Parts: sequence; structure tokens; C-alpha cells
Amino acid sequence: MDKRVSLVQMETGKRGKIVEIQGGAGMSLRLENLGIRVGEEVEKLSQQAMRGPVVVTIGKSQVAIGFGMATRVLVEMPEEVVDESSSNG
Repeated sequence: MDKRVSLVQMETGKRGKIVEIQGGAGMSLRLENLGIRVGEEVEKLSQQAMRGPVVVTIGKSQVAIGFGMATRVLVEMPEEVVDESSSNG
């Protein structure tokens, strides 16, 4: 089962698919103009400390968005397969 997280909760270096943008028409339009829209694949590159901007890759572009907007962009990430043969015990 896949899990949904916001861009803020997403770990750096992970990839996922944008499944929902929780915001009004103005915010959705602004994000769409940056290439951030439902259905797009996204990779989180970095996040600044203390509620700073989040930097992501969308297609061939790198985009920085504010912390508040990033909390409203939901990404579906595939569950990682755990290799039980390498576990201790």
C-alpha cells in the first residue's frame, strides 16, 4: 500500500507522485504555473531548517516553494520493500 505525505514530511532524495493540492484556486494556479500539479512526478532535493523553503525537481526543473505551500501538496510514495533475508534474528 502506498502512503501519502506532504512535501514537508517527505524525506530528502525520495520520489513520489503528486496526488492532491489542498488549497484555493489562487494557490493551485500559482503552483501549476511552477509545474507542480496533480499527476506529476516529484523528487525532494532539500528543505531548509526552521520552516524554510522546500526545493523539488519537477521534470527537468528545480523549484523552491514556501513551507506553507509545501504542507498542502500531498505526494503518494510507494512503500519500500523490506528484504527479510537480511534482517537479524
